[in-house]
Amino acid sequence: MDSANSTGLSSNSYDIVSKEEGCSISVEADHETTCWGCGLRVLVSPYASVFKCGWCGAITKQNTLKCENQCFKWRRLRDRCFVSVVLLFMLFFICGGIWATYPVVFSISFILGVLHIIVAVILSISTLSTFCYAAFRPAGAPPTILWGSYPTVGKGGLENYTFCHYCSKPKSPRTHHCRSCGMCILDMDHHCPFIGNCVGAANHRGFVLFLMSAVISMIYVTIMSSYVALHISRPLNHRQVNLLNGFANSELIFKTLKETILAFLRSAVFLSARGLVLVYLFIASVSVEIGLSVLLWQQLGYIYEGKTYLSHLSATDSEESAEKDCQNLVRFFGCPYVAAIYLPSFWKSRKSHKK
Repeated sequence: MDSANSTGLSSNSYDIVSKEEGCSISVEADHETTCWGCGLRVLVSPYASVFKCGWCGAITKQNTLKCENQCFKWRRLRDRCFVSVVLLFMLFFICGGIWATYPVVFSISFILGVLHIIVAVILSISTLSTFCYAAFRPAGAPPTILWGSYPTVGKGGLENYTFCHYCSKPKSPRTHHCRSCGMCILDMDHHCPFIGNCVGAANHRGFVLFLMSAVISMIYVTIMSSYVALHISRPLNHRQVNLLNGFANSELIFKTLKETILAFLRSAVFLSARGLVLVYLFIASVSVEIGLSVLLWQQLGYIYEGKTYLSHLSATDSEESAEKDCQNLVRFFGCPYVAAIYLPSFWKSRKSHKK
């Protein structure tokens, strides 16, 4: 047998005759093409842009145009520049934060200063190591699979596989081609220019751990910069503030707030270099932690649903519903099975939700 009918398509030509009008309409016959997966000949309607092989299950998209990736080198250069900027930014946070805070912290308490240095070193190593893991580890190439000839490919051996015209090899439903990386990525979530790499099956966990470590580090920087700034800032005039302990009207409250803000701005003009660094660290850390917290929440939400960002975008109502469960989080982070057993009962929701 050297041919296989495509699913849902007829294999014979026919004529439609209208008795009332006495005319006939000729319908074009199916044409014969070759399945890329198993090499068998398939009868396909000339109007079908996509067909599926009845033997191996491979999906063929006809008239697919391959877009030339002319900006590949520029994308790689852009990614490397982003990685360099992010590394310099993190090193500035680490070095500038320690330089700006350690004199004040050690002047308050030696034990507090030592504790601050230990926490800062641990968070710095954690953030830098997880960033390098996510940025420089390959995102995950799909496994090699046999294809191309009928004796090699068995029944349903390439079920729902498509052909990647860039890599010239089969692509599973869980695989997507990244034009910035120039390769197919297994379980691709997205391409992140800030790590200069795709987030896929091999480095997805490292990327989420980097987000967690970065958010915790930014919160710590915000707390320490605020704490130190309060100790080195000029004392404000609290005469009007003390009046608020008793009865005060809205006019007095507004006047007090106005004088407090003006006093703070006057003192900010004469800030030292250490004070300026603390102000920058506070503003930058708050901004970064808000953005990373939103991204981390989104990532954990998709992991909880058992999906990736791209699979969420390509999900249709006709597909099977994914199971939302905290067991997905446990499996993703590789937690021991014993820990999964003792999860709270309200975390173990077994309900299915439509995508």
